[in-house]
Amino acid sequence: MEKTWRWFGQKDPITLEMLRQIGVEGIVTSLHHISNGDIWSMDDILETKNRIENAGLRWSVVESLPVAEEIKFAGANRDKLIENYCISLANLGKAGIKTVVYNFMPVIDWIRTDLNYRLPDGTQTLYFDKIRFAYFDCHILKRQNAEKDYSAQELLQINELQQHISEKERAELIDTIIVKTQGFVNESFKGDVQKPVELFRNLLALYQGIDKEQLRQNLKYFLTQVLSVAEQYNIHLCIHPDDPPYPVLGLPRITGNAADIEWILNCVNSPSNGLNFCAGSLSSGLHNDVIQMAQQFASRTHFVHLRSTEVFENGNFMEASHLEGRGHLVELAKIFESENRNLPFRVDHGKLMLDDGSKGYNPGYSFLGRMYALAQISGILAAIK
Repeated sequence: MEKTWRWFGQKDPITLEMLRQIGVEGIVTSLHHISNGDIWSMDDILETKNRIENAGLRWSVVESLPVAEEIKFAGANRDKLIENYCISLANLGKAGIKTVVYNFMPVIDWIRTDLNYRLPDGTQTLYFDKIRFAYFDCHILKRQNAEKDYSAQELLQINELQQHISEKERAELIDTIIVKTQGFVNESFKGDVQKPVELFRNLLALYQGIDKEQLRQNLKYFLTQVLSVAEQYNIHLCIHPDDPPYPVLGLPRITGNAADIEWILNCVNSPSNGLNFCAGSLSSGLHNDVIQMAQQFASRTHFVHLRSTEVFENGNFMEASHLEGRGHLVELAKIFESENRNLPFRVDHGKLMLDDGSKGYNPGYSFLGRMYALAQISGILAAIK
């Protein structure tokens, strides 16, 4: 397996030279300065590719070539945006980049309620508190009929929280769920967002009347057109699972379990129709057996995210150590290493440790925490070999 690292371009405080020193072989990045839906030109692609190669590394994976929201909800400009996507995909293929990740999550990418949850050893991790998220849904977002998505016991807990939550805590929830978590991955939340809750409501409204089956069909429509281009350039186009892998905020989710993934890989018969296996996203759903899923989809997996979660009975979960939790990364490493191909993987969502917290890294993308995780996974792979 190839050791890769997600790098956020020239503005990333973690430099390519630093990554070379810690044993990284390949870079996972995107052209973050280009707006979603716009064309990635050959000049822009080659500028990034050459910068990476001049540092002694290679551009192994594009994560991601974003799918514009209007493609997901089938807006009036869908066909033009898909045409742009095909041009960008072809340019990547011409530049020799053969693995491209995308997701089909409506509006929101991964969700957490605390970006600095302190553990007993003093490190900090990402955390999802179901009741705090439900409070955000019912009392801050005030989504219509949101209460129907929660049990009677959960509604009691939400109302108890309403009695003592402070304005500072409310503001932190908005900042965490909408602004910080989405700001570096979602075009809609970049820059100085003045009214994040209002913007968020407007984006949710675009999906009114769209259920799981309709979103599936919108994905199939997209794949039917882009996979022919991917095949032409021998590109593996890999979908990322939903995080968390179940419906949230009334939005449909279509990549949350083995049946979902099987449907996607079969809806368009193409060798380019592949999977980005994210052990963290999948393990945060108690319904998923990640070991069985890795065995089932190993041959269709072309990029792996090795991270793990600890899930609690009340629905809360947190990012776990890379040696612990429901991700079972030792077993997954055995499965994917046995594929006997240079399958790229990256460690993901590392803890904040030592002086990571003072560096202003994107949430989940610390340097020392991920370097520690990379050392753990490197040890696993060496033992397997």
